[in-house]
Amino acid sequence: MSKVNLLLVLALAVSAPSFAQQSQPAPQPAAQPNPAPNSVNGRRENQQDRIANGVQSGQLTAGETRNLESREANLNQQIHADRAANGGKLTQQERQQINNRQNNLSRSIYQDKHNAAQAHFGNNEVGQRRENQQDRIAQGIRSGQMTAGEAARTEGREQNINRSIAADRAANGGKLTQQERQNINQRQNSTSRQIYRQKHNGAHQAR
Repeated sequence: MSKVNLLLVLALAVSAPSFAQQSQPAPQPAAQPNPAPNSVNGRRENQQDRIANGVQSGQLTAGETRNLESREANLNQQIHADRAANGGKLTQQERQQINNRQNNLSRSIYQDKHNAAQAHFGNNEVGQRRENQQDRIAQGIRSGQMTAGEAARTEGREQNINRSIAADRAANGGKLTQQERQNINQRQNSTSRQIYRQKHNGAHQAR
């Protein structure tokens, strides 16, 4: 073998391990396991999904969602306080108490989704914006981007807008004046910005 060929073989042998190391894919972080369905977090996730589905389908009105999410927020605060007082764990008595409250909340979700109250948006511009915002809220609840408290506050604003729309239409034969439309549009813009901020502020619903 010539001297030139020998040097080429040696150079390839030295670079081969480095090339093989670089071509290997980077290790992926281990996926977080889903909570057990009957655990505190598992039930909490399931109930938020049920609420989100009810919001998106129109089975839950803004007022019903506000009430449910307010109760969910209070329950989350209790879970957080109990765990903080016990080194991150829940006692058997605390688990039983939380389970009872989750049972009550679960029944309320079912009743609200199957009563006569429905969210009606209409095919006009105002109705389409309301439906779009409810869809965004539902997505935020389902993904955990919106906490229960954030969802409750936003649905409270939606409820107030819906009441204004109903009152304005009742006073004008079912229609909205140009000034009323402008006022509602401004309030919808404000709510839209709030939804965006809440979905991107770093606060997430515990899962």
